[in-house]
Amino acid sequence: MTKVIKIVIIDDEKDMRQSISQWLSLSGFETETFADAGDALKGLNRDYPGVIVTDIKMPSMDGMQFLKKVKGIDSSLPIIMITGHGDVPMAVEAMRLGAFDFLEKPFNPDAMIVSVKKATASRRLVLDNRQLRHELSSGKTIMEKLVGASVVMERLREDILDLGQSDGHVLIEGETGTGKSLVAHALHAVSARAKKKFVIFSCAGEEEATVLRRLFGPAGVEDKIPLIEAARGGTLVLEDVELLSLHVQSRLLKAINMQGDPSETRIIAISNLQEQEKICQDVLRPDLYYRLAKLRIELSPLRRRGEDILTLFTQYAERFSEDYGCESPVVSAQEAAQLLQAPWPGNVRQLISVAERTVLQSRRGGGTIASLLIAESNADRPAITIEGKPLKEYVEAFERMLIDNAMRRNRGSISNVMEELCLPRRTLNEKMAKYSLSRSNYLS
Repeated sequence: MTKVIKIVIIDDEKDMRQSISQWLSLSGFETETFADAGDALKGLNRDYPGVIVTDIKMPSMDGMQFLKKVKGIDSSLPIIMITGHGDVPMAVEAMRLGAFDFLEKPFNPDAMIVSVKKATASRRLVLDNRQLRHELSSGKTIMEKLVGASVVMERLREDILDLGQSDGHVLIEGETGTGKSLVAHALHAVSARAKKKFVIFSCAGEEEATVLRRLFGPAGVEDKIPLIEAARGGTLVLEDVELLSLHVQSRLLKAINMQGDPSETRIIAISNLQEQEKICQDVLRPDLYYRLAKLRIELSPLRRRGEDILTLFTQYAERFSEDYGCESPVVSAQEAAQLLQAPWPGNVRQLISVAERTVLQSRRGGGTIASLLIAESNADRPAITIEGKPLKEYVEAFERMLIDNAMRRNRGSISNVMEELCLPRRTLNEKMAKYSLSRSNYLS
């Protein structure tokens, strides 16, 4: 996630700098002040997690000069200009050159707060998108997002590495929230197409005419590149492929047959039919299905991933605890069993929601995981599954979670973990080997 967005304040007048800093600090922003624009410029780079508020009229380097230099570093870095009444034409020119906003003196502090909030939201979105693009271009990084030590996750990672090297089309099936889009990203990232186009299109909620136009392009309109052409040489992901009409399926099959060689455009089709107890083969015309399902991946629901549930819950709880500035909640043996027994109809997406709400209610000093699972359930699905698991499985999953959490808290210090868990070194080493926990993963 993006770091805290800082507000850089530049003004040669000390009282104005301090006033703006105080207003913004009282509204929860982290500020940094400079009397000279040149000094502020030294700390800026393309990924600087900040927004700039600067006066226009300043000695040495004025606001306009500063604006041009910053835009040379990062054209997306928001700059709010402060101007006197006589400088409005200059401020308008600054907006033309890429300033985010300008405020005329004397300005209302509330107007400043509103403008800064908009600028921080804009900056956060830009940085998050850059981080995502970087992650998607790195096969190693995105594979690390496929968390879990269960047999099904080990097999999934192996399948992705194997299928990523192929040029054949792929069909990904699984329930909502199992990570099908993430797997599609991973298949592209580990393939020879990693630096080529990666295009996603959702087939849900669109009329047939719109789908035809987006995928294959309107006739005679040169500036509207169809997605199947835009993805040429790369990957085209079709989400909810089962919702395509028979006419669109026919056009898609024709396009696939015309390109002949999958290396032109690789198609990854994603289907959500499993939760309806159907399969994609029941819905798509057979000739299209067999073209798309040349290679196939079926994702397991979270409820069948065993101890991965506790691993994922712990990681997301720690992440949200860091975001909200509080201690990560301690999961009891009973709560661990409840997490393992839950049916998780929303899969990983639902688990993330429960983890965040667990952190929030823990911060307030109340609530239980069981109550959240009940609230998340619906009339058709119980909060806890009826079918039990062997006691040994619960014990091992809970034991693994305790050691994993202790290693995280102590940053890989074996001696500290031995003391916290009251375990001799040999026993701890044996259990870490048993649960595939490596000390190197916890070192700072």
